[in-house]
Amino acid sequence: MKFQYQFSNLLGSVYKKGNLLFTNDGNCVISPVGNRITMYDLKNNKSSTLPVESRYNFDTIALSPNGSTLIAVNEVGSASIISMISRRVIHKYEFKRPVCCVKFSPDGKYFAACKQNNVFIFKSPEHFGGQFNPFEMEKVIHGSFDETICLDWSSDSRIIAVGSKDTSARVYSLQKLINFRQHTLSSVSDAVVAVFFEKNSLDITTISRNGQVCIWESNLELNELKPLEPSDFPKKKKSRNSEIIPEEEEDDIDLSKGELRAETTKQTETTDKQEDANDDDGNSEEIADTERLKYKRISKHYLSDLIKGKIKLTAADYHRDTHILITGFSNGSFFIHELPEVNLIHSLSISENSLTSLTINNAGDWVAVGCSKQGQLLVWEWQSETYVMKQQAHSSTMSCLSYSIDGLYIATGGEDGKVKLWNTQTGFCFVTFNEHTSGVMDIRFANNRKFLVSASLDGTVRAFDMTRYRNFRTFTSPRPVQFACLALDATGEFVAAGGQDVFEIYLWSLKIGRLLEILTGHEGPVVSIAFSPILSSTTLASVSWDKSLRIWNAVERGTTYESIKLISDGLCVAFNPNGKEVVVGTLNGHLTMFDIETSAQTGSIEGRNDLGSGRSDTDLITAKKSLAGKAFTTVCYSADGNYILAGGQSKNVCIYHAKEEILIKKFEITQNRSFDAVDDFVNRRKMTEFGNLALVEEREEKEGGNVSIRLPGVRKGDMAARIVKPEVKVFSLQFSPTGQAWAAVTTEGLLIYSLDSGHIFDPFQLEIGITPDSTKSVLKEEKYSEALMMSLRLNERNLIQEVIESVPPTHIDLCVSILPRVYIEKTLQFIANSLEQTRHIEFHLLWIKSLILACNSPPPPIYILHTLHKNLNDKYQQLSKICDFNKYTLRYLSILGSARKKLKSNYNDGDENDDMFVDDSDLEDLNVSKMETD
Repeated sequence: MKFQYQFSNLLGSVYKKGNLLFTNDGNCVISPVGNRITMYDLKNNKSSTLPVESRYNFDTIALSPNGSTLIAVNEVGSASIISMISRRVIHKYEFKRPVCCVKFSPDGKYFAACKQNNVFIFKSPEHFGGQFNPFEMEKVIHGSFDETICLDWSSDSRIIAVGSKDTSARVYSLQKLINFRQHTLSSVSDAVVAVFFEKNSLDITTISRNGQVCIWESNLELNELKPLEPSDFPKKKKSRNSEIIPEEEEDDIDLSKGELRAETTKQTETTDKQEDANDDDGNSEEIADTERLKYKRISKHYLSDLIKGKIKLTAADYHRDTHILITGFSNGSFFIHELPEVNLIHSLSISENSLTSLTINNAGDWVAVGCSKQGQLLVWEWQSETYVMKQQAHSSTMSCLSYSIDGLYIATGGEDGKVKLWNTQTGFCFVTFNEHTSGVMDIRFANNRKFLVSASLDGTVRAFDMTRYRNFRTFTSPRPVQFACLALDATGEFVAAGGQDVFEIYLWSLKIGRLLEILTGHEGPVVSIAFSPILSSTTLASVSWDKSLRIWNAVERGTTYESIKLISDGLCVAFNPNGKEVVVGTLNGHLTMFDIETSAQTGSIEGRNDLGSGRSDTDLITAKKSLAGKAFTTVCYSADGNYILAGGQSKNVCIYHAKEEILIKKFEITQNRSFDAVDDFVNRRKMTEFGNLALVEEREEKEGGNVSIRLPGVRKGDMAARIVKPEVKVFSLQFSPTGQAWAAVTTEGLLIYSLDSGHIFDPFQLEIGITPDSTKSVLKEEKYSEALMMSLRLNERNLIQEVIESVPPTHIDLCVSILPRVYIEKTLQFIANSLEQTRHIEFHLLWIKSLILACNSPPPPIYILHTLHKNLNDKYQQLSKICDFNKYTLRYLSILGSARKKLKSNYNDGDENDDMFVDDSDLEDLNVSKMETD
């Protein structure tokens, strides 16, 4: 088995916070998900997470006009320039303060960022002329008296409008213009949430937090703005310290020390404004007053009149081509108005919580809506009033997961009582079950993939049908029990669940739906149970906090069990795929293996030090001391049974060799410092003479501008604490049955790690004379078996594919019959993996038939068969959809062909070339039409 697992996708979390973006073609939505960024392809119905990870959660993102560069800024002001072509971070920049908004200019030459009460304008990383300096500052604008929260560019990228919390919007120019000077658009009664320019115009629309829309009209057009020529520049200018410095040097000072100018006092800002105003008046004495840029408010509208109560406007977007304004409110509804008359043309309420972000695509027909509190992301086509995409994460923490037998689906359960099904290929959730009334603690897929079962703290175990997507069985106990663990046998006939408050195990029959047995004997909460994966065996293993592992055979022997004493409290148990061994994770951080038949200990791994230490901000002990209380809480075997995957109260996931009892590889699932217990040491800057600043309550601002004080006990965690940061943990993990991936349920969501062997040279039994050239020369001699073995030894994908596709279909059986057993398994595994993308379906099926018949006894490894089953099922679904969409067209063509043959037979001479004279008029005589065939 290879261990080059790389992060491939993030499921279970579709949106956290920040602004949403559409790509230029309008087919993809870019969403910030914590400290990662996910792209949702609406055309191909797929989602993919960029292999980019920040140290904190992303707050704002911006996409360049050509779609090749993405700027993402996290909550502490660290900006990353991401190439959308290579999907890598190419540069970073520290703003050192939170940034509210980032936006590219329409021509792509500049981008602006709102930081505190300033606006920083940088040159775009795509326009440098050979040198690479992605954050070359062009200009700093400081004129607002409060935090700037929104901005917009004019169509020619020369004018910028900035909205602020000081209830005003200001208009600035990027270049020096003769008939332009700074304008302040006031008479707004609340903070400006959004500001928009009209297309090819200087007219502006401002939207405030209280729902007030103001439309401002300019007396000039864009082409009437006159640039200031270099000859008109003043040669010298008086500085603040009464020294004379040239204009060029002053510009250099402004550009290179933008941070210094951004931190100047209000008195200095006022002086600068007076000097700028005097300069503008001096440079524009000869310009008539009618030629200067002026703004006039022509209308004012209140959108909050459409809704009742103290509702605040939280997000807005504007489509310039169709003059459509979209506004979202704190009650979960959004409106679509047509400007400048502000006529309501559409409204929709999608949630009871505040809408965080709104955006519209370039075509103006799709609206993306994000709600951070529910983790909800919607794409709504407002003209046809249909959902293009509707995804929602678990509203609370995920707790468990289970792979389907073919690795195509993943079922997850959460503390919100929901069970969700995810497609691993598309990354979308396609079914949600809401029958449970409390947290789902464990979940299992049946081996036939026809149903799944889940156990919950509400005292029920439910079975869900995968065909009709309904709850068809509900199992309960004679007295109320909180079920904390679940097991399903290999045949899918028996279901077992362990109690958390009642220390018993309950066994039901899935077919008759009745309780068969109550297994008693544990003296503590039953935290984990597992059935043997062997079809002919009903052996059940259970561990409890009473420091015991018990082996049951309840179907045949009733309540008889064999008890194995553990050193510490048991936390998790898992069976080896061969059914002869189990691994148990205990509270002391050990992984212990036991033989099922002899009850003897076969191995032990001390993994506490591998978990890694992490110190919480509020911990009063060191990270080394807190490591003594950590342990593995979830464990599973690999598909071949040689390796153990374990995780727990840490950010690390470990892979151990089961026989050698050594650590093979350790994965760090996150670097997000927005979570707690990520770093090993507490930042000394938080330690003051007054104590730890992390213990000091911070007040947060609501949508309405009010400051709220959180009450103790309203969030999960320490009920005496007012502030609780989520701690990084691994709640559940599992290897894919195909062995090509593994998934982990963590605080961040559902993380998928998969193998990427395309760039790895991993030869097998390689010899000196085996090279790609020698393999191709043997292939030219039509020695197919020898060439295939040589390519398998080199283990290069392209070479193996070339050899396999060069074998004639009639020679496949002969070629396979010469191959040794080890090469048959490797060939079958390669074809099973390549079946997902190949077009030669029938050719590959011939290979699969010959290979399976050649290694019938003993059968090939189960994980290879699972991969084969998954990809064959996927190809079947794809072909069935194509046939369903085109069956009427195929029927029409077949009838059309028979009609041509019938018409051809009517000719007397019987010449074969007579069909070339058959035309549509002849077919009409036979009354053949597409409508009749349908």
